[in-house]
Amino acid sequence: MSSTSLARFDRVTRRFGDLVAVDDVTLDIEPGAILGLLGPNGAGKTTLLSMLQGLRRPSSGTVTLFGGDPRDARSRRYLGTTPQETALPETLRVGEVIDYVGGHFADRIETDALAEEFGLTDLLRRQSGSLSGGQKRRLAVALAFVGRPRLVLLDEPTTGLDVDARRVLWDAIRHQHELGATVVVTSHYLEEIEALAQRVIVLGEGRVLADDSVARIVARVGVSQVRLETDEPDALDSLDGVVHREAADGVQLLTVADSDAFVRALVGSGIRFRNLGVRGATLEEAFLALTAHRTADELVSTVGKEQR
Repeated sequence: MSSTSLARFDRVTRRFGDLVAVDDVTLDIEPGAILGLLGPNGAGKTTLLSMLQGLRRPSSGTVTLFGGDPRDARSRRYLGTTPQETALPETLRVGEVIDYVGGHFADRIETDALAEEFGLTDLLRRQSGSLSGGQKRRLAVALAFVGRPRLVLLDEPTTGLDVDARRVLWDAIRHQHELGATVVVTSHYLEEIEALAQRVIVLGEGRVLADDSVARIVARVGVSQVRLETDEPDALDSLDGVVHREAADGVQLLTVADSDAFVRALVGSGIRFRNLGVRGATLEEAFLALTAHRTADELVSTVGKEQR
């Protein structure tokens, strides 16, 4: 573990019977960044976080948190977490819940300040049991920051929130990061990772497929999006280099490995099309290219070779 790392996974594998949830993962979490964990369901994201919280132990390898074992409570003093599902005491008011959790920390954020930042001020006197699912989620994320932790783990933090509530939460997370918190975020909302993260780790079948900045992951994959209209959409699947295809309002949206080669193949195929457009990939399209139609071994070989 480097002298600056907050946490480290060193050749970590976690098995559940015959299922390998995490497969020989090595990575460091350095201070000062918002790190995004991306991957399809079953990729190993939540299992990694659970080992970092000391809730599970690795089958092999070593997990280190602030230089110690995550299962030791002393190692978790500067760790804040929000799991995918959070149980709140239903009869306590929101302000009382914040006070109760904050009371466990010597240096805590005051209740009113935390509530204002996370959009909870109008809810302070409401019982937790009367909150909507989205309001409970905002409270759960706020509680992860109440003790001014050095490292915060947020597992799907904005699940169940509408667009406006998600953006309030994004702003609060960014502000806490500016105050010194290092944040690890898992999310199914790829635009959330794109909006928040400086570093992105893509997981597939329990392995690290890519570990870099958003821009460099997109550039390394090298995919593009092609938009066109055609009366023969199924014929597009036969063209080389199509990673993913979907339709929206009559427009075919194709993620392709090489846009020039695809357009040449399209023209040569005889497929009739109109309104053709090509642009660079977003993080979502890069993610699809990393995880679709290829095995983890192939991806590690082609995409992750720079990391070895």
